[in-house]
Amino acid sequence: MPIDRAGEHLAAQGERTPDKPALIMVPGDTMRTYGQLDDTAVRLARLLRQRGLRTGDHLAVLVDNEPAFFDAVWAAMYTGLHVTPVNWHLTAAEAGYIIGDCDASALVVSARLAEVVTDMDPDDLGAVTTRICIGGDVAGFERMEDILLMTGPGAVPEEHDGGWMFYSSGTTGRPKGILPPMGPAALGAPSFLTKMLTGLFGFDADTVYLSPAPLYHAAPAGWTVGTQRLGGTAVVMERFEPLELLAAIERHRVTHVQLVPTHMIRLLEIPEDDRRGFDLGSLQRVIHAAAPCPVEVKRRFMEWVGPIVHEFYSGSEGAGFCYIGPEDWLAHQGSVGRSMTGAIHVLDDDGTDVPVGEEGEVWFETNRTFEYHKDPDATRSVWDERGWSWMGDVGRIDDEGYLYLTDRASHMIISGGVNIYPREAEDTLILHPAVADVGVLGVPDPEMGERICAFVQLVPDAELAADDEGAAALIAWCRDRLSHFKCPGEVRFVDDLPRLPTGKLLKRLLVS
Repeated sequence: MPIDRAGEHLAAQGERTPDKPALIMVPGDTMRTYGQLDDTAVRLARLLRQRGLRTGDHLAVLVDNEPAFFDAVWAAMYTGLHVTPVNWHLTAAEAGYIIGDCDASALVVSARLAEVVTDMDPDDLGAVTTRICIGGDVAGFERMEDILLMTGPGAVPEEHDGGWMFYSSGTTGRPKGILPPMGPAALGAPSFLTKMLTGLFGFDADTVYLSPAPLYHAAPAGWTVGTQRLGGTAVVMERFEPLELLAAIERHRVTHVQLVPTHMIRLLEIPEDDRRGFDLGSLQRVIHAAAPCPVEVKRRFMEWVGPIVHEFYSGSEGAGFCYIGPEDWLAHQGSVGRSMTGAIHVLDDDGTDVPVGEEGEVWFETNRTFEYHKDPDATRSVWDERGWSWMGDVGRIDDEGYLYLTDRASHMIISGGVNIYPREAEDTLILHPAVADVGVLGVPDPEMGERICAFVQLVPDAELAADDEGAAALIAWCRDRLSHFKCPGEVRFVDDLPRLPTGKLLKRLLVS
């Protein structure tokens, strides 16, 4: 198949502008040029081919926000691999499940996370034949530095562009791999992502894009790599820190930044005189997504930075995509925009369109397809016989086609822009000997958007008291078994939980 090496790919940018910054890390301002990044990616890609990885195989990356993330991803984008970034906040069991479930043949890990890897079930790593570590030593892994010395530059056999397979938890609490069709085959062929970046958000080779979020999330990973596909510069923060973000915008003349509402809230908490001490004149667009943004927060943010705040609504699956610019939002406050990919249908329980303005399940007509990796039942649950797809949300549309989200049918919690599904915490807490029944859901939080709250019914004559000490004991029980971000920060004791005879928990009654 012909290779478009002049298109949207590191291969093209490495030849076109080898001395231009492809990546700048904040803090420290460590910089990688396109030529340096391309050289490393090609060497690693050649090694992956030598180790037997072929187009369509899977690479898992358990690396925090550091340059090696891009080395691994771009090697996959030379060799046609599906890349699965693994959340480095997960426990060993949780991360190991994803690595095993995604059928990874290769795994790149940070030495900082060595304990997570060594505590994994060996069966989860059974298919991983190529194991590479960076930044130190990990037992049973080869050092990236040694591999790059062994593998010289040259052509990558069977060049093929790669793709992502992100994991998104489902209503059952088990993470699911989101597997889009592999393609396009040619390096540098335009994609939906790059068309969206250029067409809606004005990305080009002069773009300086700042990402303050963990790279294991779909948007930070996809948009930073998308920036590099187009020849711009990606500025990546190791960790979000409000003042450092403003300083980075000023120092690197950032043109685009993507935030979640929690970032916006924390930036607004900086005293106004301090905020206005930074030169943000280079900013062309502030883009936010990932969670509903309170109307007042967005209005205040726009008063500060100007009418440059853009919003999109989508999911890792990508079947639906809505967009709203600043002028339209001011006229339709609270909306997440109109669909850019296909008609929106708001349906009742029978699958029939409801009248304009009424609430229902939000379904999208789309020509974009995906499946949940090795889970045909879950795949069928989000598509209907008409080829429409559902992302689990409830909302309404107005007579101009603007969508307003009003609930999440799965009761997914979005805290600080992170999707958290309550079933895992519920399944963990119910195992406590003092717990008779439990429901976990998100309750409003002025900073995080939502916080995780467990409503707990104790067994009769429980040794655990329904007080602050008892609540702390249940939170500790959960944190001993799950990643902390999945665990409740609040426990409310109740006499009983509102359940239907079928056993379904009416969560809306818990906070009514």
